[in-house]
Amino acid sequence: MKKIGILIVLILGFSLVSYAQTATSDVKPIHLTKASFIEKVFDYQNNPQEWKYKGDKPAIVDFYATWCGPCRVTAPILDQLAKEYGKDIYVYKIDVDKESELASVFGIQSIPTFIFIPQNGSPQIAQGALPKETFKKAIDEILLKKDEKKEL
Repeated sequence: MKKIGILIVLILGFSLVSYAQTATSDVKPIHLTKASFIEKVFDYQNNPQEWKYKGDKPAIVDFYATWCGPCRVTAPILDQLAKEYGKDIYVYKIDVDKESELASVFGIQSIPTFIFIPQNGSPQIAQGALPKETFKKAIDEILLKKDEKKEL
């Protein structure tokens, strides 16, 4: 009887570990439309004068186009970051060809353009094909506000 109990505990333990790994490894960037941007990120129509982030965790918003070479370079990096930081941040993507109003509202003239949105505070913008290390530094310092001195 004890052997069956131990076996059940082991199976449940492995199942939970497997589920936890699957839950974070399945995280992918979220494609936004104008409506979902207003719902999840910022309602610029009803509150155009004051930035008020609506999310429950920090985010990166990637303004991109499918035909853009540098955008295609950063796409797999953002996929990796979504998997690595999925429990801590959102990675959003906005196709400027499909959502030209959003691109216009934010003055996007060059792609890719990334908006780093901390939970509290003002967003910061970066342009161009950034390397993964630059994204990770921005995530840690701007979005998650990790203090390197505390980690040492």
